[in-house]
Amino acid sequence: MGFGKYVGARVLWAVVVSLIITTITFLLLAAAPNPAIREAATQELRGLNQPLYVRYMDFIESVYTLDWGWSESRSQPVTEALLQALYYTAQYSIPWTVLTITLGPLVGVYSAANMYSWRDHVATGFAFFGYAIPNFFFGIILLLIFGVWFEWIPISYDTSVPVFSLENVRQLIMPVFVLVTGSIGATMRVSRNESAEFQNSEFMKTAKAKGVSPFRAYAYHVMRPTMVPLSTTLVGQLLALFIGSSLLVEVVFGIPGLGRLTFNALISQDTNLVLGSTLVFTFIAVVGNLLEDLVFTVLDPRINYDDR
Repeated sequence: MGFGKYVGARVLWAVVVSLIITTITFLLLAAAPNPAIREAATQELRGLNQPLYVRYMDFIESVYTLDWGWSESRSQPVTEALLQALYYTAQYSIPWTVLTITLGPLVGVYSAANMYSWRDHVATGFAFFGYAIPNFFFGIILLLIFGVWFEWIPISYDTSVPVFSLENVRQLIMPVFVLVTGSIGATMRVSRNESAEFQNSEFMKTAKAKGVSPFRAYAYHVMRPTMVPLSTTLVGQLLALFIGSSLLVEVVFGIPGLGRLTFNALISQDTNLVLGSTLVFTFIAVVGNLLEDLVFTVLDPRINYDDR
């Protein structure tokens, strides 16, 4: 199987997965009672008096034509509401992802290179602290200290601040820090344990004997094989934090992002908006797993598409 066929098969599977998840979400919301639409006139206006299979087929057609309907709770198209929320979510999720992918493996390899030293103990302690403390609780504590007591960061999020400005950095630095400490722990531990196996390997000793610089030796002979198993941890941790913890962080710091939008849509039983949010999260998860498989193949030439 070539690269193009492999990607095409994965994209087709992504469509099937998204359809299954959307169907389950649609059925759960259809079965949930909503006191606000008990009146017959309201049900007819929203098309809820039609059979379930008719409503489902209409919804599936609208999903794949990107006509995701109207959000009753926000009085705007669903796609417009999602794009607005995603705009604010991206402002902290992009730097958080970049920092996690960069710092996690580097700290893990550095910790393994100084194993059982005070540097290793400091890095390990930081990793366990970030992994153990709840993100929302850590965010509240930081907001109380640096926002209320020292007044170094704003307490409430200001949507009028330009994206590329110092003011926006001040109001996003704590959400990014909270998420990084939560995601870097598992990444650092996996990279530390995996890289420790390669540091005393034969090819590492051969590279040192040939006079290869320590930076190149660690980058090529330690980091590269370490990233193969680490990519699974990276994708899993980032997806779990993005889907779950992003809501809590957005609530604590008042960011009108995708997590808060989904939560408010669930409370108001805005079916179209809930399903639209589900599609976005599903798409992110599927793309993340696709990138994980592609990274496997790039980092380890022994893995080919026929094995998939």
